Amino acid sequence: MVGRCREVCYGCSRVFWPLFSIPLACITKRCATAVAAIVLAAGGSARFQGVTHKLLVPFRGKPLALWAIEAALQAGLDETVVVSGAVDLSQVMPAGVTLIGNVSWRQGLAGSLAGALRWCEYQRYDGAVVGLADQPLVPASAWIKVASVAAMPSAGPVVVAVYNHKRRNPVYLDRSIWSLLPSSGDAGARTLMVRHPELVAEVDCDGDPSDIDTVDDLERLERL
Repeated sequence: MVGRCREVCYGCSRVFWPLFSIPLACITKRCATAVAAIVLAAGGSARFQGVTHKLLVPFRGKPLALWAIEAALQAGLDETVVVSGAVDLSQVMPAGVTLIGNVSWRQGLAGSLAGALRWCEYQRYDGAVVGLADQPLVPASAWIKVASVAAMPSAGPVVVAVYNHKRRNPVYLDRSIWSLLPSSGDAGARTLMVRHPELVAEVDCDGDPSDIDTVDDLERLERL
């Protein structure tokens, strides 16, 4: 069911747009061991030559972005955060989602991730599981598995989903390493994982992590 999403500061219930205008006075306290789900959905879909932005195009009966967002919600983490930018997603958000905006989305995925993690820092989260809105066949079980492994005492600060021996999303990022992540470009956590393999744990997941960049991608996944 499509419902009202939250675009608010949790400390004072005021709306702030963009995210980076949230005042420091609006930091709220929360209990320890809290993990958010983040769905990055701010890109411009430049390679998608359809009649609308790819995240709003119908895929198996509903807007493409909803598949990843609903999977994140179904994982049952402490909060589900969606970062939008190039296209307004407010009308397709399920109830219970926190929607934040990145007006600098052209600077790349890393900026959207940095903004979402800044929100998580204000909300006192200990970590976040991050996925992409254009990967509709990554199921809730992958989000749950990554978060479960991250909760183990033996896990490192980064836990990444693996499909057929290939690292893909979602990925858990512990608060302790947020400062090591890039703030611009499209690499996201990939650069960190390459530079610091000792920080990374892998977990095998079910699902298909294929992303949709083109109309051909969309048609191919529709046929699966």
